[in-house]
Amino acid sequence: MVFKRLLGSLGVGGPTVDTVLDPGAPRPGTALTGQVHLKGGDADFDIEHITLELVARVEAEHEEGESEGVVVFERFTVGGGFRLGAGELRSVPFAVALPWETPVTELHGQSLGIVLGVRTELAVAGAKDKGDLDQLSVGPLPAQEAILEAFGGLGFGFRSADLEYGRIGGTGQQLPFYQEIELTPGAQYAHQVTEIEVTFLAGPGGMEVVLEADKRGGLFSSGHDAVNRFTVSHEGVEHQDWTAIVDEWMRRLVEHRASYGSHGAHGHTGYHGHDEHHHDGHRSGPGMGTVVAAGAAGLAVGVVGGMVAAEVVDEVGDFFEGDEEEAEDEG
Repeated sequence: MVFKRLLGSLGVGGPTVDTVLDPGAPRPGTALTGQVHLKGGDADFDIEHITLELVARVEAEHEEGESEGVVVFERFTVGGGFRLGAGELRSVPFAVALPWETPVTELHGQSLGIVLGVRTELAVAGAKDKGDLDQLSVGPLPAQEAILEAFGGLGFGFRSADLEYGRIGGTGQQLPFYQEIELTPGAQYAHQVTEIEVTFLAGPGGMEVVLEADKRGGLFSSGHDAVNRFTVSHEGVEHQDWTAIVDEWMRRLVEHRASYGSHGAHGHTGYHGHDEHHHDGHRSGPGMGTVVAAGAAGLAVGVVGGMVAAEVVDEVGDFFEGDEEEAEDEG
């Protein structure tokens, strides 16, 4: 989705900007590429800088309840320092690295309801305009896809996904928000947990996987949350038995077999894990209504119900339209 608008601060006759992302869904930590197309206005203008902002729609919990807002989580200057002649057409190519913790927006081509965008800021003669906003799609890392497929193979299904503002204590989290993927439990765990929340915190050296289970209460006990954190490598993903690994994670999560703060290495699986019974700033929140069903081939390749798919599309559209109106107001 592309919005072409005049540089509002300069009024009619100013240059226009149109950013076009290359096709496909890049993965976290890889290059986001495209072109910024400029068209000169009625006179010559000095282009001071062209900056790309990565933005996300994020949910925040507070005393009054919940709210949503737009968070800028990375900025890149991709050009500038030149004069754009009247009516001149110029394209500025770019290749920038997505942060490793960039949320995943799709799996097997199906949207998870996560809304990310690339906003272009054009600075001309001291005036700035954030007038061009493009939807950003991000695919999963191999380890993320393998883990989600393993959950699917164990009978888990997608319930929803969202972005939560805050930090997970005890992790190496870099961004001011984190992604939660909420899963319905497989049959073998349905009597013990009501839902599982999966958070991936990737980095260049590997990835932390935070699992939170909403445990069912018993006859003489109330339900409570159980949290585990595991570390996996980006290397050798295809050589791991992820179904067995994830199944062990789940057993440890619901049984609390590991002591708090311990770190046990498992050479044959290539991950480390330990239990945490609490963590700061990690709260579950409602999803965006995206329900993805588990399929025979593993996780989730179908969105359940046309209404749900339509709701996701409407939310994406509202996000970009709302941002456009806000930018116009600023102009």
